[in-house]
Amino acid sequence: MAANPQRLYMTVEQYLAFDRASDTKYEYLDGEAVAMSGGSVNHSRLAGNLFFLLAQALGTRGPCIPYNSDIRVLVAKRQYVYPDRTVSCDENDHQGEHDTLFSPRLIVEVISPSTEAIDRGRKLNWYRNHPSVQEYLLINTRMQLIEMYRRGNLGEPWAYQTYSAHETFHLACLDLSLAVNDVYAGLNIPLPDTLDPLVQEEE
Repeated sequence: MAANPQRLYMTVEQYLAFDRASDTKYEYLDGEAVAMSGGSVNHSRLAGNLFFLLAQALGTRGPCIPYNSDIRVLVAKRQYVYPDRTVSCDENDHQGEHDTLFSPRLIVEVISPSTEAIDRGRKLNWYRNHPSVQEYLLINTRMQLIEMYRRGNLGEPWAYQTYSAHETFHLACLDLSLAVNDVYAGLNIPLPDTLDPLVQEEE
């Protein structure tokens, strides 16, 4: 999801009331409500492909349920975000009247140029510090590249690994393997080693 320059400062309580009454979704970042805007076609289709794969593999009866970017996620005391895709395996999160997830297990962001810095910076730190988050995926829209951050054993650092075309990545937190080709199916997105270096520099 891409960020919008419109920013408002408010308390958590004010933010939740404001966001629930607004037609526009707002993330809440350290006391600042930041409006969200739409992404590119590639962004939307990548998020859609992944949601289809997760829903197909996990089913609809739980305990692990995938959610799209319409659901708010509490990732820290003063941080509410709208990840592109989230999976929770906590029954308390699946109550129909809830509009916020509290125990995400997997969080996925499809990288947009306007949000890449925060997705790799503040959000990465928040996700790593959240006790229930086990894995964090970054899906690239400019090249066929998926980056995975995985929680290590107690006291160990998070692991980092990348995957590209014709490779399979394993979501250990869901005991589920997916093919990179299926995530990028139907999209004309180049491989990392075929991307024009000048394009990379410009972006």
